[in-house]
Amino acid sequence: MALVAVLWLAAIGLAPALRLLAEALGPAFVPMLQDPGIWRAAWRSLLVASGATLLATLIGAAQAGLLLLRAVPGRGLWIFLSILPLLVPPQILALAFTQMGGPSSPLLISLGLAPPLGSANPFHGPGGMMLLLGIQGAPLVFLAIAALVRRVPGELLAAARGLGASPAEALRQVVWPLLLPGVMAGAGLAFVAALGNFGIAAMLGIPGRYTLLTVLIWQRLSATGPAALSQVAALSLLLAAVALPGLLAQFLAARRAGWRGGRAFEPLAATAWSRLAMVPLGVYLVLVLLLPLLALLASALVPAMGMPVTTATATLRHFAATVAPGAHTLSAFGNSLLLSGGAALLLGAAALPVALALRYRLVRWATLGVDLPYALPGACTAVSVILLVLGLPGGGAVYGTIGLILFAYLARFQALALRPVAAAASRLDPALEDAARGMGAGPLRRLVAVHLPPLAPALGAGAILVMLLAVNEVTVSSLLHGPGTQTLGVLVFNLQDGGQSPQAAAVSCLSLLLVIGLIGTATLLGRKLPAGTLPWRP
Repeated sequence: MALVAVLWLAAIGLAPALRLLAEALGPAFVPMLQDPGIWRAAWRSLLVASGATLLATLIGAAQAGLLLLRAVPGRGLWIFLSILPLLVPPQILALAFTQMGGPSSPLLISLGLAPPLGSANPFHGPGGMMLLLGIQGAPLVFLAIAALVRRVPGELLAAARGLGASPAEALRQVVWPLLLPGVMAGAGLAFVAALGNFGIAAMLGIPGRYTLLTVLIWQRLSATGPAALSQVAALSLLLAAVALPGLLAQFLAARRAGWRGGRAFEPLAATAWSRLAMVPLGVYLVLVLLLPLLALLASALVPAMGMPVTTATATLRHFAATVAPGAHTLSAFGNSLLLSGGAALLLGAAALPVALALRYRLVRWATLGVDLPYALPGACTAVSVILLVLGLPGGGAVYGTIGLILFAYLARFQALALRPVAAAASRLDPALEDAARGMGAGPLRRLVAVHLPPLAPALGAGAILVMLLAVNEVTVSSLLHGPGTQTLGVLVFNLQDGGQSPQAAAVSCLSLLLVIGLIGTATLLGRKLPAGTLPWRP
């Protein structure tokens, strides 16, 4: 089992990364250093990611202090709503904000708040990118802090209270110093996520003429195809190098968070001030979730942009077009469901033996190979997979196919599928396997009869998490798709880029319904899992 686990992890993790490194350090590396356009895009990427990280850290830490440390009314629902921006696909979030601003917004026109014709959309450009990337990064900071809150020793808080500290003083002087590694880890995650985001960078950066590295990689690969692989490999390596501060922050945070708690931390009783703080939190969620999604729906209901939503103008024809026979949306839905479902099934099946083999040191080291593609920007994964496959005999026939995208999804999301299963496997009683071995059960029999039943909920939850993020994925598929293999994320981007905003809004609305269904399914499975296995159940 350990040998199979190592070979699997090496094939989908280490091999693409090493192939990318070998190609990036080739002849294209030195010319890249002399291209001012590349350095301009790199500087812009660093600037936008830094601004987004600062905003994400402020929002995520404030939400954590309110919802994780205080037992405010409706705490579970507020936590879910605070994490929800992370679950909205980035290209859909960018489309929603775009259609909430500007003179042609159906929602603003209906409310009589539209700016004058000819006004620029306020979300196009670096400021809009920082804002949206910060909104999507805030849940990452929140979740990183939540992971440490579960480990805070409750005895420390009781001791501080016993020494005369008020609840607020105990939180400030005892609890928050222990949570600072979580803040650092969350900031690192938000930085890397912002740096590698393609959906928001393309939807807001291209109209604003503010090109980031992820968009530059897509532009150069789209313009010349595989002939530009050496150049885009060098660009991907540069993108990975720019991401190093975020990776370093996560590494240092993990080293500083090595302590383990005793009695579980219990949130303190809500105060009048914490209840009052729920008001700005509610306003924030309305501004970043409700209003943009209403703008998205309004754009899908009008015949064309620039028209108000009234009983006379409202139409469902854009929704009807998405499900009409022969529509590209049907094939995009099919491709996305096939890819996300196939990746979820394969990664879920692989996660079981890998999680059980983690007791071997070699397997633990090999998991770094799948942590790397998930930690680095998605563009790096896409380019590394192209390079690896095209280097194989007959690999050129795979370029632009569903199989290539599926392999990239396996490399990208294996870590996500493995984590809940590994956490659940670490709690298994080894005496069960010893007893089964003593009764003559072979490895496969023990895997199916002993390990699979208790780990099935974690396998299901991990698979649904993979499907939830992969079904609307755009960064990897935008670089790998070919004729007939476009996915939902790519379709939304192409429709908006082609000036078909109402159709893009209709497809986005249907995609969000699919996301809601997956969240509901995962929540039902998550009732049997420990807290923290699903991101919206800290």
